[in-house]
Amino acid sequence: MSIIFQSLGRTVIAGIVILALLLVFAGTGLTNGMAHAIGLRWLHVVCGVMWIGLLWYFNFVQIPSMPKIPDEQKPAVSKVIAPTALFWFRWAALATVVTGLLVAWNAHYLVQALTLTDPARTIGIGMWLALVMAFNVWFIIWPNQKKALGIVVVAMARLKPCSNALLISFNTPGRKTTSPWFTASSYAAVFNSCKRLIVSFIAPPSTSRISGCTDFQ
Repeated sequence: MSIIFQSLGRTVIAGIVILALLLVFAGTGLTNGMAHAIGLRWLHVVCGVMWIGLLWYFNFVQIPSMPKIPDEQKPAVSKVIAPTALFWFRWAALATVVTGLLVAWNAHYLVQALTLTDPARTIGIGMWLALVMAFNVWFIIWPNQKKALGIVVVAMARLKPCSNALLISFNTPGRKTTSPWFTASSYAAVFNSCKRLIVSFIAPPSTSRISGCTDFQ
């Protein structure tokens, strides 16, 4: 067992295997379509937890701790830890969006949600918030992070003022600010995903409804 937890890759694979076993042995009454939908939702929630969990790590752990770290030790964070965390942060954001779209498509309310049409207007608002946040991660946060961490070389005169950090997440050696709107909406999106996953397990297939939408059809 210890061999599994000593490797990130083996741990992730073990989690996927356990999910498959649960769907096979514990879900004997599930149809193939229902098992597929539950698996998609599990992936969606896992990706969302990773995305928001890393956001919490940046805001509550790394950034407040940077001023306390001696200057000679800070490169270990900015050159090793931060790039790795940002890698998983941005790809978790993309995976959350992709799996969320697949969940909606599989449950036959993707178009209704994206067009904010009843009965999928509520979940549609959450989906658009996630799309905006993912766009922010890939096209605003990440380009600025590459400059701040020295991944790309840029002339000092071309660096934008740090006041822009009030609108986006932006790392400097000792500072990061995240828009409260993005933070609050991200929590709402993950909460909604978790609620949908729980309902899919405890509600009968014919009555499992989220925002008025019938799933597993």
